Amino acid sequence: MSCILNIETSTNVCSVAVSNDAECIFNKEDYSGPHHNEQLGRYVDEALSFIDSHSLKLDAVAVSCGPGSYTGLRIGTSMAKGICYGRDVKLIAIPTLELLAVPVLLKEQAEEENALLVPMLDARRMEVYAEVFNRSLDEVRPIQADVVTADTYKEYLEKGPVYFFGNGAAKCMEEINNPNAHLIKDVVPLAKYMFPLAEKRIVQGKFEDVAYFVPFYLKDFVAKLPKKLL
Repeated sequence: MSCILNIETSTNVCSVAVSNDAECIFNKEDYSGPHHNEQLGRYVDEALSFIDSHSLKLDAVAVSCGPGSYTGLRIGTSMAKGICYGRDVKLIAIPTLELLAVPVLLKEQAEEENALLVPMLDARRMEVYAEVFNRSLDEVRPIQADVVTADTYKEYLEKGPVYFFGNGAAKCMEEINNPNAHLIKDVVPLAKYMFPLAEKRIVQGKFEDVAYFVPFYLKDFVAKLPKKLL
């Protein structure tokens, strides 16, 4: 097992955790955001001080790699890269939608063997970034931007229970309107849930090139003019 610094900044929530031997031993979360530019550095300093004061050897940094907030992902990735360079450790990328499914499985909120999980991130209006997994976190349908209608997930809903969660899910339930569709509320991507996915990638030897890694934005960032020009 490894000592991993976990960083999650893909939504308005900023969180940092330290895991060691497959156990979360340090955790900081800020729900008042987005204030990642203010909070992340402070949380990371505390986490690194915790690691050093407990004579632990940092093996890797895991960072949520998207999709999600363009600014949040860039801040998190920049911080993760800086630590990897400074401490000469490996970089691990954790897909945000896969991360969202971890607490659902840990809390056994989708118990049926044939249940499917659909984590969703809000992409404004009736569009979401979504992916479909089974309970083993095998990908059933790749991630894409969905404009949600009654037919978007029909093929999956006809086969059995489908659980929708994440900050884009609630707005879609009225459109989906199917007895097999279930909403799980208050699921957000958090650093304290990253270590099972990070440990798996360490075993697989799945690391990122620190120099060239960029987050997965799914859509290109489009800069807009401010509403009021000075």
